[in-house]
Amino acid sequence: PRDAQGGEQCPPANPPSCLSAPRNRPEGKVLETVGVFEAPKQHGKYETGQLFLHSVFGYRGIVLFPWQARLYDRDVASPVTEKSENVAGHGSKEVKGKTHTYYQVLIDARDCPHISQRSQTEAVTFLANHDDSRALYAIPGLDYVSHEDILPYSSTDQVPIQHELFERFLMYDQTKVPPFVARDTLCAWQEKNHPWLELSDVHRETTENIRVTVIPFYMGMREAQNSHVYWWRYCIRLENLDSEVVQLRERHWRIFSLSGTLETVRGRGVVGREPVLSKEQPAFQYSSHVSLQASSGHMWGTFRFERPDGSHFDVRIPPFSLESNKDEKTPPSGLHW
Repeated sequence: PRDAQGGEQCPPANPPSCLSAPRNRPEGKVLETVGVFEAPKQHGKYETGQLFLHSVFGYRGIVLFPWQARLYDRDVASPVTEKSENVAGHGSKEVKGKTHTYYQVLIDARDCPHISQRSQTEAVTFLANHDDSRALYAIPGLDYVSHEDILPYSSTDQVPIQHELFERFLMYDQTKVPPFVARDTLCAWQEKNHPWLELSDVHRETTENIRVTVIPFYMGMREAQNSHVYWWRYCIRLENLDSEVVQLRERHWRIFSLSGTLETVRGRGVVGREPVLSKEQPAFQYSSHVSLQASSGHMWGTFRFERPDGSHFDVRIPPFSLESNKDEKTPPSGLHW
């Protein structure tokens, strides 16, 4: 396997093996030791300050804190009687949510250029509430990672991750394991912004070996022309579980609002791209936004993929709810200290 810098991991014959990346040389041929792999945790959570390699996208990162989400996996059979056709139009069995751990992490800035074609590195956005600005803010190099996607490693480097927030959020303490502990600024930032950072529901479904994972986030409400407009961000990961190369060609969304409207959206690709999912690069992750003139709604749909022979097939997007936070506080005011 290769890390995001194009370097290779040391042979896994005698674990723990070392993790290497090329030095900053034009030819990119020289490897330097990054750290030592640790055994992945089968039980329990990773701590704040845990260094890791992302098992799918290959970037280096560090854990800030965990989130407990409800995972609704439509691939898992549920011992529930068949439900009638619901608003999402799937008419499938009721899906029970199970608790699953996700982590808020920082991505190493050195790896962002190497994963930009596979995963957006500015996926976390929120609405600002400045008097002089009604802009959409983006926090660079912040991601959400499922527990099973973390390949933990350790390092003797006191600043092992290059990120503008690393030293604001974490400090080195050689007496601790892992030796990076949260500063007060990280705790304050999490507490202040958790309504826009916290993920509560994760939805997953597989069609013809293409797995779609959706995580919706409520972003807040804006007043516009004497009405309220509610905004959500949704993060989508497409993953090819097969060896056949496929390419995403079209998206087809249906968006139902509590106000009674049903909107259909069709278009080429996603976020201006038509990603190819192959055995070498099996996954693509992106974020987008949706607004409703109601405090809740539903979204569902399909992605149309093309095979090498030119044939097409549709992949289901699992239906998910758009819910506004009932205990909404004032929107965040950006990263100001």
